[in-house]
Amino acid sequence: MPKRILSGVQSSGKLHLGNYFGAIKQHIELQNIPDTERFYFIADFHSLTTVQDPPRLRELINDAAVDYLALGLDPQKSVLFRQSDVPEVQELAWLLACVTGMGLLERAHSYKDKVAKGIEANVGLFYYPVLMAADILIYKSNLVPVGKDQIQHIEMTQDMAGYFNNRFKTKIFVRPEGKLSETPKVPGTDGEKMSKSYGNTIDLQANEKELKKVIMSIKTDSAPVEAQKDPDKDNIFALYSLMATAEERDALSQRYRAGGMGYGDAKKVLLEKTVAYFAEYREKRAKLIAKPDDVQDVLREGAKKARAVARQTLDEARQACGLA
Repeated sequence: MPKRILSGVQSSGKLHLGNYFGAIKQHIELQNIPDTERFYFIADFHSLTTVQDPPRLRELINDAAVDYLALGLDPQKSVLFRQSDVPEVQELAWLLACVTGMGLLERAHSYKDKVAKGIEANVGLFYYPVLMAADILIYKSNLVPVGKDQIQHIEMTQDMAGYFNNRFKTKIFVRPEGKLSETPKVPGTDGEKMSKSYGNTIDLQANEKELKKVIMSIKTDSAPVEAQKDPDKDNIFALYSLMATAEERDALSQRYRAGGMGYGDAKKVLLEKTVAYFAEYREKRAKLIAKPDDVQDVLREGAKKARAVARQTLDEARQACGLA
């Protein structure tokens, strides 16, 4: 059986630079690996922990699909689908929950971090790792591209697969392995990890005027224009480095270290690079928006392929548990 790659992105807000450089860019690059099946989903079930406005959620789901395609996902090479179009994943999550201890979920960093930041914690947020494990295991995924902050979820998935296999004396679930992005952390406008939850994102869909407003708001230190600056400690330079060539990075680094360049000038350089880097994406996105039925056809076809695999795995799990 060919190896399977599985990953996804939440539809809890407009996709941003963190989503692209932390995940989607890697998803696109993995399309050319031979003897591999790729499943990429829009995690709308997960999004319900934070987005509970139906029209808004539908809009965000469609936006995520359009963005994936505009950024280079090829439906001939990868399966793109909505998580909620595969209801089998919820049943498998329940089967996994029945063999998983509370202690494992209580140790989840994503849950603890959000609670620490004052974000309201519902049961869905606490249960998130179980559903994520079901997302991964139902496709018998071998490789899961993730950011550094998601490694714990992969480890928890490995644990749940082991709990189930051991409890029911089966070998249904393969052990998935995480694949770290080359960009494990993309800084937001405040220096923290870029995240919709923290309100510090630079959205992919933003036009030049909107980009200028958010980029000019990036927090910096108070060093004067004439002072030498350390590019390795600056968020503007970190974001620029994601899009620039090695030569361009070296040139800007030298300007930082030489002094005489203010952060305002650095932000203008970042703005220019961001506009240019995503120009092709914006062009493709406009064409896809004009053909909404084509996007929905991709999602429907993807759901058929994904559900066929999920149904087979769930049937095996049900049989192992003693369910009809």
